[in-house]
Amino acid sequence: MIVYLHGFNSSPQSHKAEVLRRHLQSRGCGGALQVPGLSHWPREAVAQAANVIEAHLGKQPICLVGSSLGGYYATWLAERYDLRAVLINPAVRPYRLLTDYLGTQSNPYTGEVYELTREHMAQLRALEVAELSEPRRFLVLLQTGDEVLDYRDALEFYASAHCRVTEGGDHAYRDFETVVEELLRFCGDAVTR
Repeated sequence: MIVYLHGFNSSPQSHKAEVLRRHLQSRGCGGALQVPGLSHWPREAVAQAANVIEAHLGKQPICLVGSSLGGYYATWLAERYDLRAVLINPAVRPYRLLTDYLGTQSNPYTGEVYELTREHMAQLRALEVAELSEPRRFLVLLQTGDEVLDYRDALEFYASAHCRVTEGGDHAYRDFETVVEELLRFCGDAVTR
């Protein structure tokens, strides 16, 4: 099973989640994908993802796929549950980046309006992984043209992991369709027919 974790102010209807969903459906294994809607509160978001993981843990292989902030969450969850994870332009220290966005936020997918606060930053900091225990469990997909995150931060933190750096692109990971097969190969047994 693949658990896809979306990024900041995103949703299960994000482009990458939809591409992954369509691709798996075309292979006859659409049921292998779970995309929980994550709370804007980090502690609640990882609890929501953990509930999905724990419902399937021990019953079938699980691979996490996380984009941006979802990549940060996926890193913490992969370490906690000893899982493989594919990270797409992952945030490394979102509690620093997101301080520039404190205040009123609106999720363009859901329409939810909320206040991004210092408590959000404290919850994010509490989820920081100091060092990967088993870097080989991670595939990191980066694009140098990411206009939101400096790809070099992720390249440095995940240096011992499998990293694939593509020139150009953007934060949304342009041409995501071209890396789906590589992603699924890395997930391996988590994708079943």
